[in-house]
Formats: sequence, structure tokens, C-alpha cells
Amino acid sequence: MLDSYRIMRVKKRCFIFSLILMCLLFLGSCEEFFEPDMGLIVETENYFKDWSEYRAAEMGLYSLQQKLVDQIVVLGELRADLMEITPNADRDLIEVYNFQISKNNKYASPIHFYRLIGACNSLIRQLENAHPEVLDKTAEATMYDRLYGEVLCMRAWAYFNAVRIYGKVPYVWQSLTTVDEITQYVNSSSTVIDTLRINYSPGGYYNDTIRNDTVILNRLFLDLREVIDTFSWQLEYKVKEVGVIHNMDNKDATWDVTVWNRYAWHCLLGQMYLYEGNLTKAHYHFTPIMYNYEPDPAGIKFGLDKRFAEGKWKNIFVGIDPYEHIYTIWFGRSYQQQHNLQNFFSKIPPNTYQLKPSGIAIRNWESIWNEMEYNKNLTDPRLTIIEEPGFPGDFYRGYGISYAYLLGDVMMEPSEVREMLDLKRRGLNKEVNEMMSGVDTVIYKYTYGKTNYARDANFIIYRAAGIHLYFAEIYARWEFDHYGVVRPEVNKSLNILNDGTYDNRKEQRGVRGRVGFGDGDDAVYIGNIIYKHDPFTNKITGYYNFENNLLAKQEYLEDKIIEERARELAFEGERFYDLMRIAKRRNDPSYLADKVAAKFKGTKAEEIQQYLMDENNWYIPYFE
Repeated sequence: MLDSYRIMRVKKRCFIFSLILMCLLFLGSCEEFFEPDMGLIVETENYFKDWSEYRAAEMGLYSLQQKLVDQIVVLGELRADLMEITPNADRDLIEVYNFQISKNNKYASPIHFYRLIGACNSLIRQLENAHPEVLDKTAEATMYDRLYGEVLCMRAWAYFNAVRIYGKVPYVWQSLTTVDEITQYVNSSSTVIDTLRINYSPGGYYNDTIRNDTVILNRLFLDLREVIDTFSWQLEYKVKEVGVIHNMDNKDATWDVTVWNRYAWHCLLGQMYLYEGNLTKAHYHFTPIMYNYEPDPAGIKFGLDKRFAEGKWKNIFVGIDPYEHIYTIWFGRSYQQQHNLQNFFSKIPPNTYQLKPSGIAIRNWESIWNEMEYNKNLTDPRLTIIEEPGFPGDFYRGYGISYAYLLGDVMMEPSEVREMLDLKRRGLNKEVNEMMSGVDTVIYKYTYGKTNYARDANFIIYRAAGIHLYFAEIYARWEFDHYGVVRPEVNKSLNILNDGTYDNRKEQRGVRGRVGFGDGDDAVYIGNIIYKHDPFTNKITGYYNFENNLLAKQEYLEDKIIEERARELAFEGERFYDLMRIAKRRNDPSYLADKVAAKFKGTKAEEIQQYLMDENNWYIPYFE
């Protein structure tokens, strides 16, 4: 439950915002910005005639969301540490990479966010006008309530992502619907007069319309906390149900995860609360995913079991699977629904190969070791040795799916990459350089299983492993009173990360365990002594002494979780915000600044590090 002060504060804001605002900023004319997309902009007196029109409007929202995918990936990954530009990069990508983003940079523009928000506002108004029962939480849920839940989720998601990019987000009042009203609002210094007010209530809208009633609207900007407070309140208290059931006739289960649904609603709320620092509320909303007991002989829904274990992990990106996918944006070339990710990443013409994985990203996968064995000296850690270094490389999540090496148009075989890593282990760098001469590194996650012209890989917003890692992050930090003893939940975090035993279901394997790194000395562990390793030879190079230092242990575990997110979720759009979230939690901007600067060289690295030490520079100052 929200505390009473929060409830009063949020209710007051929601009352003032009058069913929440419709944002304005755009690059073209108001007429262009607010031109109807698939009939989504609805005049007050113009009602949909039947369900098919609502269905078309619903699909139109998802079409608008598709247009945000390029921007989400470029801003969420290229500004972080796992992605670099190639010599082919265009001016806009170069600007993003160097944190020199101009106002006319296409990735800086909020236009696609606010086209989506404007369309959501229009459909929300339509539903509240024609079906005011959606506002009655005591009434039985109908398909209109399910659609209403979808649209509220979509709008909240758009604002949440926008504010993470810009730092603050401007709004206009939802009652402003005509081009003239919006133009007046946009051009005003701070206020605008609205001459039509509509009061919505479960009893209908006809008798609640007050015309020619002057209302002064103040132009407002919301920061991250205000966006989270406002939209989490909406999602918690206005949503009855989420997700129109489209698969009743065709029994296609992928429909469940290609529209906003109840589990995605939980994920969005959990994510927002995690960024706000409310671990208790985040834990509450992630719990239905982590402890999902829907009976199903095919596997554990949202569980990390054998379904995508080891070599089957790459199948997550081949199709849409409701056991791993929670909410996914669908694309289809045959329907002219494509994005530019394959174009950015693929080296094969007609693609342009403008972006590639950084050396840091590659090292994350190539410096993880399987089947290693320690001989630990508990009395003197300096005498601990590695008896068996094991085998380097994550060949289930890394090579051949998240990234690849190409010589010309030909991909190196995994056996060749294993040979190259073994040469590195033995210190034969000359042979490594000869072997890798002329080889290009490519991001392969959106090309795998695709023809050269496809450009229609599905884009995952939420999937099971990502939520498991969020949950592990909560437990790494969470301390609670257990029978009068305040204790951290570090062990549960380790179980989620390593072997899945947090749930006591033998089928669960954990994030690392699912791909073979969750047991024995391969597993992440927490103790008083934690050893450091050379990334190429796996030899011990030193150790941390965390005795009587709980905070150091928690932060080390948090670091390992974020490192695992880099392996599991690379190039999926969240990396920069992962670094931002941890830096804010620790009140330490160097956490983000150091990691991003590490992909640069020389004085450029120093410049980037110093620039990012100022938290204001984490955001695109579009609205300054």
C-alpha cells in the first residue's frame, strides 16, 4: 500500500492533471504531429460504431510503438558500454556515441513518443466517453476494460521511457484536442485558456459537459519521480484488467504476449518502482512472474528451465514463446512492419553495418569460464590456486547469437573461436592477431535466422530472464526483519543468479545455470574472501577481503548481477538505464561514467568520464 502522504500527493496530482495530460513537443507542424494515425484521433462527439473500430485503434497503437524501437536501442545501448560505432556510422549515430547530440538529431526527437501518447489519450477519451463503466472499479470487467488497461499501460510505458531519456517530460492537458488549442498551448509561455471542459463519471458524459467554462491550464514538466508517482497510481487504481483476449478462436498463444497483458502490467509497475527505489513494491509486482504456478506440462511459465537451456537459448530470438516472452513487439516484413536494427548491425549488403559490439561486450562473454576448479587455502588466501582453469567463453548466449566474427561475408565457426580463445589463454598473442586479421565483429541478435532483407526481428520489452535478474537485484540489497533479526537476502539473490533453487522446484536452473555456469566453482559466490582472475588465463591475480563488510558484499553481488545482465540482455535497449539505476542507488556517478568511458581510448576516455560525472549529462537536454 502507498503511504497516506503518497496517496494524497498522487491523488492531488492526478486531479490537477485531469485524467493525465497529453504531451506536445514535435518537430513538424501541429497539423502534421496530430494528424490522425489509423483513425486514432477522435473528436469528442465522434464515437466508434462497433468493436472492430476499437480493434483497429488498438492495433494502431502497436504500430506506433513499433516506430520507437530504433530510438530505444540506439539511446539505451550506444550511450552505454556495450556498443560502438563503425566507420560507416551516420552523423546522428556519431553524435549519440560522443554525447554531442544536437536538437535536430533524429534519435533526440520525442515525436514518436508523443504520437503514441496522443493516440493513447484519444482512445482513452473514447473509452471513457462511450463506455464509462471502465471507470467503475466495482463493475465486472469486459473487453473494453481489458482494452482500457492496455492503453493505460502503453501510455505509462511511453512516458517512463521518455523521462529516462530526457530527464523531464512536458505535457499538455488531455482536454486539448484541436490543432488550434494545442498550437495556443505550445506557443504560450506558461498558461493557456481552455474553453471546453468535460467531466467524466461512471454515469456518462452527456450531462457532464460544461461549455464555455474558462479553465487556465499550466504548462508542466515532470521528472522521473513525478512520472512514476503519477502513472503508477493510474495503473494501480484505474486498471481492472489488461489485455484483450484475441486467441479465443485461433488458440494462438503468442497473442497473449504481443499485447499488453496482466503480467506485463506487473513488469512495468515493478520496473518503475525499482527505479524509484521502492524495493518492496517492485518485489510485489515481480512476484507473479517469479512464482508462477500456472499448471502446464510443457514447462514453468516464466521459469528458467530446460526449455531454453544451453544451445536452445538462441531460440528465444527465433520466434515468440509465452514461456520466456512476457511482452514483445511483433514485426513482419510481409506486412511492411520493419525496423533498422538489422540494417545497423549486419555487414551483409544491403545492410549498412553502422554499429558493432564494443570490446567490453565481447570480453563479457569470452572471459567467463566453465568447469573451473579451485584449490582454496582457507588459512592463507594467497596460497589458493586454480587446479583446473576450465574452458573460456559463453557459447550459448555469446558467440553465434549475440555477436559473431565475420571474415568477408563468412562467419567464423565456433570451433575456430574456441581455438582463438585457447591461444589467448596460452599467451600466444601473435597467433591470435594473425588468426583475427581482417575479421569484423557484428551484433547478431537481430540477424540470427533472418534473410539479408528481413529487418523484422521481434523486439522484446520484457522477458523472464530480465525479471529474474531484477528480482536478484532486489534481494542483493533487500534487508528485512525476520523474527526480530534484520537480515539481508543475499543467498536468495545468489540462488536466482546461479541455479534457480530460490523456488524449490528442481526444474528451475537459474540465469547462469540455464547456460552452464551455475554450479561448482563456476557459480557466483559471496564470502569474506573473493578472488580476482585474469580474464584471458583465469589465473588468480589477487583477492578482495570483505570480512565484516556487508555493504561491500552487497555491492559486489550487485556488480555481478549487472555484469550478468550484460551477457543475458545485451543490445535489448536497457543497458544505459541499468548503469544509471545503480549509479543513482549508490549516489556515485562514477559507476556510470567509468564504465561508459572504458570503451573510449586516451584523452577521449578522460573527456567522456568527466562529462558523465555530471548527472545532468545523462539526459538529452531537448527541452532546455
